[in-house]
Amino acid sequence: MDPGFEAALRQFVIDRSGALFRTAYLLTGDRHAAEDLVQSALAKTAARWRGLRDPEAIEGYVRRTMYHEQVSWWRRRSRVVEVSTDERLDRAGDGHAEAADLRMTMRAALSRLTPRQRTMLVLRYFEDKSETEIASLLGVRVGSVRSQIYRSLERLKKSAPELSTVRELR
Repeated sequence: MDPGFEAALRQFVIDRSGALFRTAYLLTGDRHAAEDLVQSALAKTAARWRGLRDPEAIEGYVRRTMYHEQVSWWRRRSRVVEVSTDERLDRAGDGHAEAADLRMTMRAALSRLTPRQRTMLVLRYFEDKSETEIASLLGVRVGSVRSQIYRSLERLKKSAPELSTVRELR
């Protein structure tokens, strides 16, 4: 392997793996699955590294690969495994403790969504992608994206009514 190629790839992984992991965690809802998703996307990117010239295009390629891998994982599953809990956290208010409660509530609510629903919400609200961009990334129709996002938000509201105070969910 070319030393310059290897050094550039290593530096990219050092610089961007944290951000990529955060996105992967939001997509999968599981630390280990997120690590697998990032590793798989980086391996595929390494195989195509020489053809990727623009540094910004490299990160876009890795992220697109992650989204496609996540979609492939959904499609391979024969059934959806959902975690159901009776655990409800108190309503969040102002302050650090309340912010932590809100994060825990959101994490629990997101874990109750299907991987497809979680991915749609991550792409729309965390990655700030348009419905058209999401449809293109995932290879689905724009109408499917709209309906999935709507259903996902409704499911979030029902499974965690305490989140109704969060402005973005109203």
